Amino acid sequence: MPSRLIVSRELADLLKLLAHCDRLRLIEELRLGEKDVTSLAVALQLPATRVSQHLALLRAHRLVEERRDGRSHFYRLAHAHLADWILDALPFVDIRKRLGEADHIDTALALWGVPDPNSTH
Repeated sequence: MPSRLIVSRELADLLKLLAHCDRLRLIEELRLGEKDVTSLAVALQLPATRVSQHLALLRAHRLVEERRDGRSHFYRLAHAHLADWILDALPFVDIRKRLGEADHIDTALALWGVPDPNSTH
């Protein structure tokens, strides 16, 4: 039983780290490949300092890796399937009912390149 407790605590810590919309968006953006802070800030419409702070947390927990090229710092997911894992959680988000409209989740799925599971196409 102690090993289950340890693993449960570790998983809870991971979920706490991921429990921030900016960090989830960063992971989703890095799913497309390595990017620098400026590119991430522009893509996510966030201040570069905020992106750097989130990347530092993700890096400290070994979810992203950093590569330096001169003065530039490039980031990539340490485990590419992390983004897929997060995208797989979308069916558990009942955003369609809470917002009273489906457009928001459909737009996110389209931006993230994920086919809508509710689509009849």
